[in-house]
Amino acid sequence: MTPIGLFYGSDTGYTEIVVRLIEEEFSAINPNLLTVYNIADVPVTTMQTYDRLIIGCPTWDVGQLQADWDKAYDELDTLDLSGKEVAIFGLGDQYGYPDTYCDAIGILAEKLVSLGAELVGFTAAEGYEFTHSEGVKDGQFLGLALDEDNESEKSPQRVSDWVWQLVDEFDLVHYLDPVTA
Repeated sequence: MTPIGLFYGSDTGYTEIVVRLIEEEFSAINPNLLTVYNIADVPVTTMQTYDRLIIGCPTWDVGQLQADWDKAYDELDTLDLSGKEVAIFGLGDQYGYPDTYCDAIGILAEKLVSLGAELVGFTAAEGYEFTHSEGVKDGQFLGLALDEDNESEKSPQRVSDWVWQLVDEFDLVHYLDPVTA
């Protein structure tokens, strides 16, 4: 079993694009670090088998969870995530929905922390153009925020930086391939 489980939901395919970027970056570090699951295809209890989780969810409409995460949301209450480290990434449209940009990060962060999870992978909110986000606390996103609608060209570098941040925060240094380190 890999040390990290990545669970995502996607309706339009944009989140899947980001998942592939994350998968490629982790694979370049060590191909045995990450297993990817579409939350629509697995029971949420699968999350409990991992000590390190990455959660991916776009924000839909006006501050709502993606359909599969919305369906799984109440089922999350059956989990005990005590001792689990969780990193969240979210997608949103900062120009079309500036008052709810990447709210899904905050919605899921609050839920996962209430279940005992420890959040990691915070990123700076600087460099984005939005007016409000439930995914921001003390000037930082509670994960990685991406805008595939307007800034897809920034995503590869943001993902790469975030994955390397997670290598450190998840304490995966002993998994590093000496060639890529």
